[in-house]
Amino acid sequence: MAKAKFERTKPHVNIGTIGHVDHGKTTLTSAITKV
Repeated sequence: MAKAKFERTKPHVNIGTIGHVDHGKTTLTSAITKV
């Protein structure tokens, strides 16, 4: 099976945030991704 080449239009960043809810994960992720 040949794998098709997949070109991304922008860099792919996969960041895993581990922690309890309301401990700043959303704020941290928003700050990093600037969403």
